[in-house]
Amino acid sequence: MDTNRIQNLKNQAISSILESKSENELEQIRIEYLGRNGEITKLLSLLPSLKPEKRKERGILLNETKKTIEEAIKNQSSIINHQSSTIDSGWFDITMPGIKPIKGHLHLVTQAIKEITFLFEKIGFNRVAYPEVEWDWYAFEGLNMPKNHPARDEWETFFVQDLFHPKYGAAVLTPHTSSGQLREMERLGQPPIRMLNIAKCYRRQIDASHIPMFYQFEGLVIDQEINITHLKGTLDYFVKQYFGPKKETRIRPFHFQFTEPSFEVDVTCVVCGGKGCKVCKQGWMELGGAGMVHPHVLKNGGIDPLKYTGFAFGWGVERTMMMKDKIDDIRLLFGSDLRFLQQF
Repeated sequence: MDTNRIQNLKNQAISSILESKSENELEQIRIEYLGRNGEITKLLSLLPSLKPEKRKERGILLNETKKTIEEAIKNQSSIINHQSSTIDSGWFDITMPGIKPIKGHLHLVTQAIKEITFLFEKIGFNRVAYPEVEWDWYAFEGLNMPKNHPARDEWETFFVQDLFHPKYGAAVLTPHTSSGQLREMERLGQPPIRMLNIAKCYRRQIDASHIPMFYQFEGLVIDQEINITHLKGTLDYFVKQYFGPKKETRIRPFHFQFTEPSFEVDVTCVVCGGKGCKVCKQGWMELGGAGMVHPHVLKNGGIDPLKYTGFAFGWGVERTMMMKDKIDDIRLLFGSDLRFLQQF
């Protein structure tokens, strides 16, 4: 008496019950499986002959199976009786329209990804996707962060055990979409490049504004004579399209190892409209990072830094969406509370 046999008997019984059309058929099924000489009854009688450890396990499984079959028979009996009474009463109008089921919608993070993709595709960006499990060289070293560089500490990386490439190093769960910059340069070979990379990223952190797995969107533009004004114009376009025409951007000097110069990007506070409040303090909210692609990164991607320049930016999808919709806890996005999700 193995568990597969018990499971098969249960599946057969449930299938027969659901196909039954009358009380007589249900009674025959009950006798076949639960009667004095029924299949489940026979198996129950064999329990005393089993070893104690198996006897307990099989006994629990048989009793659960018996209860499941009894419940299925009861439910099907109710359905048959209801159908019979409905037909007999003569009031049922088959031309009446049915009650439409409640229609769901895409998750709000998916909605944000679709909207962001649409906005950047309108100005010539090409949506791509690259591995979630990445080699160290693409995630760090090729982005101008050599081994043991302190900049790596900011990402709190997940490493994949026992997976190593002789040329590209250890395997990691990609901590940022910037690794796609090098892969896109390798894929296209030569500019012009207009990349939008949206993917899952992983970092060992969790609180009201951070989670171990999140989505990020990365923009990369490389061509001749690309400069900061092109970056600022792209930032302004996105912010006005996504947050509203009255929103502005500003860039502040910062440091990222893979861009030079580097900037933090701020957007007009969505709460006070730039007047200054307890949320933003001075009228601005931090959106993410950006900058001009470092010459070393261009060289590592096979692009001549003396001939071409480029800019890049990388922002969290959830962070951007939370700012727009005024959501104060990222963990709400990954819960299952329909009272929250149905608002979007």
